[in-house]
Amino acid sequence: MPPTLTLTALAGIPLIQQGDDLGKILALAIKENQISLEIDDVLVLAQKIISKAEGRLVDLADVLPSPRAIKLANETEKDPRLVELILQESNRVVRSRPGLIITEHKLGFICANAGIDRSNVAGVEEEKVLLLPANPDSSAKRIRDYFAQSYQINLGVLIIDSHGRAWRKGTVGISIGFSGLPGLVDLRGDPDLFGYELQATEVAAVDELAAGASLLMGQAAEGTPAVHARGFPYPLREGAFLELPRESSSDLFR
Repeated sequence: MPPTLTLTALAGIPLIQQGDDLGKILALAIKENQISLEIDDVLVLAQKIISKAEGRLVDLADVLPSPRAIKLANETEKDPRLVELILQESNRVVRSRPGLIITEHKLGFICANAGIDRSNVAGVEEEKVLLLPANPDSSAKRIRDYFAQSYQINLGVLIIDSHGRAWRKGTVGISIGFSGLPGLVDLRGDPDLFGYELQATEVAAVDELAAGASLLMGQAAEGTPAVHARGFPYPLREGAFLELPRESSSDLFR
């Protein structure tokens, strides 16, 4: 049989509030979508539901911008309060221009606006923004542990977000944290179709799965923040996000 990867968006997940038990909510959605979990299945979760459950929603009315934030806000034509949060969530600003700030996030990756989001967060009259989870790997592990303890089943859990790329237009789903999955699969030394030994091939396996699941989650009003995946083509193992970011010394875009 040829390999098959099946992705199923989990319908019926409610709007998540701070303090919600995501494990229980996901378990109920899996049952209502008539999915029987199997060993080595993967749950792919949108960052937003993790951040909301963990209380990462910030009211801009409560943010006091620093002089540095005010200066950068003037240069980029952004709300100084938002810029203050961007700076707080970042190690450093990589690039900026009117309308855009690219930062090195405290979690280690490069992204726009420190991953801070206003879409699908609150009503149009509200001034609230959503920060990324403080530790997405730990967030993924908590959900994985819930299923291991409550259902005695080993799953992979992947948390994803939508990021742009330096060399292409458009956003794509990428991983920002995971548990029980290989982040990077090293194929160096394996033979290709013609028997030549691969010299440089490393596969960002979790990013490939993230991109596929993101197609089902959508970017607008779809309301499907969780995807069940079956047939992930690599053995599950312990993994961590820090497998993936390229060191700045070898990053030609920094």
